[in-house]
Amino acid sequence: MKPKPYQIGFDKLKEIYKTNDLTKGLTSQVAEKRLLEDGPNKLESHKTPKWKMFLRQFNNMVIYVLIASTIITLLMGHYSDSIIIGLVVVINAIIGYYQESNASDALEKIKQMLSIEATVYRDGQRKDIPAEDLVVGDTVFLEAGDNVPADLRIINSDNLRIQESALTGESNSVEKTELALSNEEIPLAEQTNMAFASTAVTNGSGTGLVVATAGATEIGKISQEVSAVKQRKTPLMAIIDSLGTRVSYFIVIASIAIFIIGLLFDTYALPVLALAVVAMMVGAIPEGMPATTSVILAKGVSDMAKKQNTIVKTLPAVETLGSVDVVATDKTGTLTKNEMTVTDILIDDSELQVSGTGFEPTGQITHNGQPVEINQKLRLLLEAGYYANDTELINENGQWTISGEPTDGAFLTLYHKVFPFDEKPHYQELDILPFDSDYRYIGKIVKNDQDERILFVKGAPDKLLEMAKTQDSNFNYDYWVQKVETFSKEGKRVIAVGFEKEPDNTDEVTHEMIVDGLNFLGLVAIIDPPREEVIESLKVMRSAGVEVKMITGDNAITAKAIGEKLGLADEIHAITGTQWDALTADEKIAAANDNQVFARTTPSNKLEIIEALQKDNKVTAMTGDGVNDAPALKKADIGVAMGIKGTDVAKDSADMILTDDNFATMSSAIKEGRRIFDNIKKSILYLLPISFSEGLIVAYAILTKQEIPLQPSQLLWINMVSAITIQFALIFEPAEDGIMKRKPRKTGSKLMNRHDVFQMTYVAILIAAVSLIIDIFLRSRGVSDVISSTTMVNTLILGKIFYLFNIRTPKLALSKELFSNSKVFVFVGLMMILQLILTYVPFMQAIFATGPISMLEWGLATAAGAIVLLVTEIDKIIRLKLNR
Repeated sequence: MKPKPYQIGFDKLKEIYKTNDLTKGLTSQVAEKRLLEDGPNKLESHKTPKWKMFLRQFNNMVIYVLIASTIITLLMGHYSDSIIIGLVVVINAIIGYYQESNASDALEKIKQMLSIEATVYRDGQRKDIPAEDLVVGDTVFLEAGDNVPADLRIINSDNLRIQESALTGESNSVEKTELALSNEEIPLAEQTNMAFASTAVTNGSGTGLVVATAGATEIGKISQEVSAVKQRKTPLMAIIDSLGTRVSYFIVIASIAIFIIGLLFDTYALPVLALAVVAMMVGAIPEGMPATTSVILAKGVSDMAKKQNTIVKTLPAVETLGSVDVVATDKTGTLTKNEMTVTDILIDDSELQVSGTGFEPTGQITHNGQPVEINQKLRLLLEAGYYANDTELINENGQWTISGEPTDGAFLTLYHKVFPFDEKPHYQELDILPFDSDYRYIGKIVKNDQDERILFVKGAPDKLLEMAKTQDSNFNYDYWVQKVETFSKEGKRVIAVGFEKEPDNTDEVTHEMIVDGLNFLGLVAIIDPPREEVIESLKVMRSAGVEVKMITGDNAITAKAIGEKLGLADEIHAITGTQWDALTADEKIAAANDNQVFARTTPSNKLEIIEALQKDNKVTAMTGDGVNDAPALKKADIGVAMGIKGTDVAKDSADMILTDDNFATMSSAIKEGRRIFDNIKKSILYLLPISFSEGLIVAYAILTKQEIPLQPSQLLWINMVSAITIQFALIFEPAEDGIMKRKPRKTGSKLMNRHDVFQMTYVAILIAAVSLIIDIFLRSRGVSDVISSTTMVNTLILGKIFYLFNIRTPKLALSKELFSNSKVFVFVGLMMILQLILTYVPFMQAIFATGPISMLEWGLATAAGAIVLLVTEIDKIIRLKLNR
């Protein structure tokens, strides 16, 4: 197996990547040859054409039936019916196209992250070239401010630090070294001799050998994973598609059966029979279901944008939240603030606590709950942390941010919790020794008003404790090492602080001045604090049966400690990316379920964790903000990106964006998703029996050799117009009591239980029966076909209106629940106005074959609706008593 670039030394590098001199670079001829062989250093993307996307919307069983109906009515010369049915087909296709065309284009965002130019050594000369002309074996020069143009093996580092958080999840920039690492598999976050395409140089300079370009880079692999991810249907869409297909098959088979019966018994002339069967299909097919579902989802999207600070990019994603079993989330910036905060100070044997979180300098230093006096040693420690620093704390319009390293920012904030932000500096800075990966400390020499020189140093405890031991033979080294371990097990980063007085003529700082010995001041423990609102949100989500999994680039000890503070579970289990990679496919499914914390993960690990959860039939949401989260965000049933700190790639891969970066919004969004699903279910259970009743009416007429009482255009009016009026009232139904106390719906569970099917059946029969009885009664009194047909249309509409009040709540309709959704009365009023227009306006009468009806007909239609409500409410009373 070919060794990884980080595992090998320079001699082997030259051999593998075929370059004679790492410092002079390739010759132009070799570079041109490799560019022709390997192709340019850029990522390619392939888009689905818009026309193909639009045509896909017609690949649906319901649409097939409607298209067939359009063709049959057109051939028979019923042009108004053909036009109306055709419009329904086009409207449904447009709705589907709108949903799909909002799909992400994450690859384009990844391409925008790549560097445009690169500084390389070619023919022994340093020159700038287009980044896409880079080839494997090129030597690239890096300095602060550059974007890394390809994956590089570092061959020279001068205090080189690179910010890789978008790729690895590691919040601090990483110190880079040229030394070869071990032969073991090492996570990206720990490959300290590698620089990755799209990351940014924050400090120092260096050179690197190009070891991968274009799709072979780590960012290129992510782009390929994003492109390759096939999103599965959302639970709601799977249910609706399945239901629509089954209903359509049933209606088509029934229609064919009735057509054959009609032919055998010579019920009608062939054209009349064909039109009757078309009327039956059009009446029974629930054409309004896609429109109603889309509008309920669209209203949910609008509500979440206004009330929850949430942008939902695809309509089905709103409901998917309601069926989520697992939320897999990034840690840094999502569950935590990504604002390093000092929590503890240890001076001698005194442990001090620091209140306040984030970079805003509010809080105080206490001991056992009481404010402490700032003595000389504590003051020196605060000053050392403040001055041994090359980061800046910034206040812009009340927003506190930093320019530099988060750990250094924590010391600046700590200092200003004691000393005012606008206070004049106590010392004049003379010289700085920047942080260096070889030494792992930063030092700065300053002078005070008395012209005394003081050297302040802060850095890794193992380094500074050795220096303190050198300075003082009585220094209790073991005590301080044990304290460092204790803080580390709590998931805290530990920094040691020291100082030394220097001669008055000292204006420069050197490593020799530091390693000769220091006066030890103490330890400072720092943590990336959990977001306060997240803890409460997690409690709500756990009570709703939703598990939360934390996936992070941090080490396992830190991640587990954060998980415990957040309350992810009663008992936290953690696994690292390296351990995960060693598992079999079945073991990964078990591990995905058993562990709450996944540490030191790669982008591939995140994707595999999501896939493992989905294989176990878990509806999975993924939250994240980095480029490394993009494949998992796209693969998840619902991807959720952070709107403020999230990268463009993450936002574009996600289905939903939290504009305030507030993870706590997830619990509110899950509640909203469950409410939306309940309302969609009510809408479907409301729509289907009405459609079936229309089909039953036509089927009855065919089998009994009577006149067809309803025209196809009238049936479409009943289904479509009521679907965009009274049915919309269900959009505004409030969440039912205890909605966040119930467990998530099981994947693959049926939309309807036995009672739902029973109620749907008897309501369809009941509405059809009362409508036919009224029709028979009117015809026996010599009423014309037009008036009888118009009365039946209004009977069906009023049946729908009365049934609406039953279906909208599990409680009794005639209770205080009657007024819990005032919008119902608005939509009912609108529907009745449209019915009056349909019944009495000549233009509408000509199109839909209607006529003016009298008060008798209106009275009969109203009575029919009241019967429907009465019967369904009696059923509800019986069920409520049985449930008690």
